[in-house]
Amino acid sequence: MTSGPDIAVVYEHHEWFKPLFAALDRRGVHYLPVRIDTHHFALDAAPPPAPLIFSRLAMSSFLRQGEHALFYTQALYDHWQRLGAEIINGNAALAIDTSKARQLSLIRSLGYGIPETRVVHRHADVLAAAEGLRWPLVVKANIGGSGAGVARYDTPEQLRAALDFGSVPMGLDQVALVQEYVPSDGQRIIRVETLNGRYLYAIALDSDGATFDLCPADACMVDKPTVTITRFEPDAATIAEAEHIARAAGLDIGGIEYLVDRRDGVRRWYDINALSNFVAKPLDVLGHDPHDLLVDHLVDRIQSRKKA
Repeated sequence: MTSGPDIAVVYEHHEWFKPLFAALDRRGVHYLPVRIDTHHFALDAAPPPAPLIFSRLAMSSFLRQGEHALFYTQALYDHWQRLGAEIINGNAALAIDTSKARQLSLIRSLGYGIPETRVVHRHADVLAAAEGLRWPLVVKANIGGSGAGVARYDTPEQLRAALDFGSVPMGLDQVALVQEYVPSDGQRIIRVETLNGRYLYAIALDSDGATFDLCPADACMVDKPTVTITRFEPDAATIAEAEHIARAAGLDIGGIEYLVDRRDGVRRWYDINALSNFVAKPLDVLGHDPHDLLVDHLVDRIQSRKKA
């Protein structure tokens, strides 16, 4: 009799996770892919699909599916946990991933720099929230992904016109961030990836400033010729901050992004991403494939679960 899978991988965007599935196959891991976009469940005592669940839910799934699973998945994970499953990047991580306001509040509470930000839940409050901030500004949807729901405004008049026209972003949860646009040298963004609360690698993303979509994975880079990616080596203080943020956010795996403010040299963390589908062409950029280290971690979690 064949035993069930050791781990289930919950995902929505098939192309993004081909490298992960290939790495699991290479190691001979007994896993079950679970498509969340077509999933449903019954509230009975049926067991979870595996004792260990690996969440690969993308915040940008609402861009591909009107009937997205962002909120459904949190109920599903809660249900599976009640039935004894252990979930990697479960609801603690999702609670942070689904709210940029929570992300920045967490980072600020740790004493680290963030862009100056106001949080609103009505379009009528956007202009008032912008008072005292330095222009230009960005308005961001609280739930975003792949740069969605972010707009830049250079003057109060430009923002007022967009409000009158009804084009200012507001999130799926009717929450938005009014935030100073932070100028960085060369439009450079640094993304620090962490695994199990520890530094994994970092990359620099340089663009012409024409896009807020800085997803670095293979499937994302097809239509983004204005973004270049290189390996980056942060200093010890930056690594320590990234690890502190990851642990405080409850991330088993995740990327945290920052930029260095050209106006004052302050490192400003602005995004926590629990997906981490890793960088395109990792052997060229990093010299190794981080999926191998990720699978090492998953195998360790599987073995620990079996011994428990």
